[in-house]
Amino acid sequence: MRLFLKERFAAARYGAQSYVLKKRSMSHSMTSGSPVSTKIAKYWVPVLIMLGVMYYFSTDVFSGENTRSMIEVILGWFGQHPSAHGLYKINHAVRKGAHFVEYAVLATLAFRAFRADNRLRWKLTWFIYSLAIVICWSLLDEFHQHFTHYRGASIYDSMLDTAGGLTALVVIGFLSRKRRSRI
Repeated sequence: MRLFLKERFAAARYGAQSYVLKKRSMSHSMTSGSPVSTKIAKYWVPVLIMLGVMYYFSTDVFSGENTRSMIEVILGWFGQHPSAHGLYKINHAVRKGAHFVEYAVLATLAFRAFRADNRLRWKLTWFIYSLAIVICWSLLDEFHQHFTHYRGASIYDSMLDTAGGLTALVVIGFLSRKRRSRI
């Protein structure tokens, strides 16, 4: 009974339409759980998972020798048996392509996390923060590889990683601008 009186008082005070909208937003926030924890789970956990996967990729398990043997097995399944030099070139291209792609994915996930549920499609601060995460992680990744037995640190790999992230962010900016011009 007391709740009913409060609702009637609020409806009279705020107006019927305003009260209905306010009540809907309150009931949504009460049923959906904590909005902060939901946003963290939905947007930031994928970023953290990607960082974990990338950390694993930078261990000795994915050293050049190990990936070369994996590529050799995969090519063997297709009946391809390249020369040692050809296999070296393929391994090099796959490894550098993986650097580029994994940091493009990281940049995309970071941008998505900063954007969260915002109606805006693109914001310069999201771009800068995402790029900062990519740059910092690429430098930390190479620093980590310096301490592994079969991997080596290279500033050129960090530059390639940054290029992958920057490319993804520029594509996001281009697509959001294109979408905005259609509206």
